[in-house]
Amino acid sequence: MATISRNNRWPVALGVVLGIYVAAAGLLVMSLPLKDGARNWTAPLIPGGWMAWSFPTAMFFLTIFTLLALMAVWEYASPGGNPRVGVLRFETTRGDRLFVSLLGAAFIHLAWLGLVGPNLWWALALSVVYAIGVFRYV
Repeated sequence: MATISRNNRWPVALGVVLGIYVAAAGLLVMSLPLKDGARNWTAPLIPGGWMAWSFPTAMFFLTIFTLLALMAVWEYASPGGNPRVGVLRFETTRGDRLFVSLLGAAFIHLAWLGLVGPNLWWALALSVVYAIGVFRYV
């Protein structure tokens, strides 16, 4: 019986994490209430619940969970965190860079809401560009 090394197992783990994300997102879409024959994207998923779990809120937390799971798979595939000194002049690991990019994305979205308005698609694009920059240069 052939053994599978660590380097050959991480694509399977990556596929499992992404598959769970897609399946959970699909279940969320299917659980959206209908209003006049169309899905109501901002309606509460649990009517009368203690928290306003709307579709965007649930997708936000699902995406954060998936990012953490993907970081775990990345750490499994390449242990050590790849510490390096970037433009901040102190050593950061992949986890540090994820935290800085998520924190920056939160500030970008808050500033966008305050200065531009509630259409956050451009803020999301700016946050992705910011995260790529953080992972590249920090």
